[in-house]
Amino acid sequence: MSEPNAAKNMHGERLVIEGVSVVFDGFTAVDGVSMTAEQGDLRFLIGPNGAGKTTLVDAVTGLVPATGSVRRRVSGAHDDDTELLGRKVHTIARLGVGRTFQTASVFEQLTVVQNLDIAAGSGRSWRTLLRRRKAVPPRLDEVLVTIGLAHLWDRPAGTLAHGQKQWLEIGMLLVQDASVLLLDEPVAGMSQEEREATGNLLRRISADRVVLVVEHDMDFMRAFADSVTVLHAGRVLSEGSIADVQADPRVQEVYLGTAAGEVQHA
Repeated sequence: MSEPNAAKNMHGERLVIEGVSVVFDGFTAVDGVSMTAEQGDLRFLIGPNGAGKTTLVDAVTGLVPATGSVRRRVSGAHDDDTELLGRKVHTIARLGVGRTFQTASVFEQLTVVQNLDIAAGSGRSWRTLLRRRKAVPPRLDEVLVTIGLAHLWDRPAGTLAHGQKQWLEIGMLLVQDASVLLLDEPVAGMSQEEREATGNLLRRISADRVVLVVEHDMDFMRAFADSVTVLHAGRVLSEGSIADVQADPRVQEVYLGTAAGEVQHA
């Protein structure tokens, strides 16, 4: 990582993964993975099918048991260093760690702003949350602008385009004040225009949050990643800038016959 980035990340938030392993019935899906994702550094996690990418995210968010350590570290005016492994899914979410899945999970019969209302909670009853709003509160309006859906705030979520549903799901994490976002293939099935808009959205939100993107789309990765971690057979194979990773002969060998041309000739 360059010196300017290192200086930029002296203060802020980090997701520090150390020696994490996940074993299913004797099969090691994640094998001693260590990596750090930092605020202001849009990190992509790539690798062939079965490399352990989604399983690693599942471990971080409490969906599968794991060994090792996953810590959310905050440096600055209020330092914090919180271990996540061993905690319940809802506890990890309350600590500011949010994730999306490959298929957007939104309440399709409710409006865009109602989805954000439910995600935010705000201590209100379900009956109140389900009422249609006549206007958008400032906090929700700010998120709507960020995700590019301000003009669709009263539209039923089920009528949104595929990409817009993904943006809404990201917005639902933002209104929960998630400071660590783990996004599983966020541009799968999107049009080129939607992918461009999504990449720009991720750049915006990664400025003051940790954003880790699990992705197969090499073109999208090359266009928007600040740094890349490559997993293979449950282990970290390579890590660094896009140029560093693409020049790594081990990465070229792993992708040989699949994405080798894309990796080598970017």
